[in-house]
Amino acid sequence: MTDTSALPPRGQEFEASLDKSDRSVAAFEGHDKNVIDRLQHALHANPTMVPFIVLALSIVAFGFIAGANFFSAFNLSLIMQQVSIIGILAAAQSLIILTAGIDLSVGAIMVLMSVVAGNLAVSMGVPAPLAIGLGMVGGAAAGALNGLFVTRFKLPPFIVTLGTWNIFFALTLWLSGAQSIRSQDIDAAAPLLKFFGQSFRIGGAQFTYGSILMVLIFAVLWYMLNRTAWGRHVYAIGDDKEAAELSGIRTNRTLLSVYALAGLVCGLAAWASIGRVGSVSPQSFQEANLQSITAVVIGGISLFGGRGSIMGPLVGALIVGVFNSGLRLAGVDVLWQVFAIGWLTIVAVAIDQWIRKLSS
Repeated sequence: MTDTSALPPRGQEFEASLDKSDRSVAAFEGHDKNVIDRLQHALHANPTMVPFIVLALSIVAFGFIAGANFFSAFNLSLIMQQVSIIGILAAAQSLIILTAGIDLSVGAIMVLMSVVAGNLAVSMGVPAPLAIGLGMVGGAAAGALNGLFVTRFKLPPFIVTLGTWNIFFALTLWLSGAQSIRSQDIDAAAPLLKFFGQSFRIGGAQFTYGSILMVLIFAVLWYMLNRTAWGRHVYAIGDDKEAAELSGIRTNRTLLSVYALAGLVCGLAAWASIGRVGSVSPQSFQEANLQSITAVVIGGISLFGGRGSIMGPLVGALIVGVFNSGLRLAGVDVLWQVFAIGWLTIVAVAIDQWIRKLSS
């Protein structure tokens, strides 16, 4: 029988082997963030910060360039009037871009629905409220058509809306006969069509109901995107559609609702545009599609979807208005105003790409 008392304790053998092991503690490699890294992180966390900074700097800069007239209450309120239609279309465009899509037909839907409402109310004698309502329903249906092609037939949004842009434009010319409905005829038959062109004064500032409508639309969409499950689903689809599907989100249904809602907003823009122009013109707002995209990009919403605040395009539209107003008061030719807005758009996209590097 073996005498176990002569053997060394097992615990002592184990502890002896530990004495020779590496006692260093694992640690992650440290990285001190410099000022540029911290700025990039802050802009990534608050994407609307960039357009707000640009808007503030633009107002200050053009105040010095264009003189005291730029800071007048009338001129600043006039900027809101001038960007009201593009701002409303930018709100519709933002919904699509947040889902990583794009809509080239928002301006065409707006003009088509203005022609529909105008012809119904003025030429056919339909009561103005009903004509306006049908214009909004038609806008929602046009948006839903885009959404149907994207969700059911899996077509790229760019191609779909490029095609419907031409379809809606052709329908506009067909329904209107390429003829405008004059302001006098609207006043006589359906003055309600020009409601959003009416103005009121607050001190030295003059606002139109159209500019108030623009702010209200952005406020409602902000609530929907930030305080409802539907809004979280929209951001999730834009960030990663496949991951959103795996998490149980009905992506096609949500996308269809996004396109329909964008079309409804375009229907509201159609009503507001009649008041802004004072007539129903099938040739108006020819560049509205691209101008709405410009406001969205400058406003900090990523063209890749899933990032940005709906309030950004409102600021983006105001930036474009400030640039146009400031350059005009400074005596700069219209050609160079367009030149400046083009560079502003490129810089905005470059900043967006730089910020996205943080997440990648």
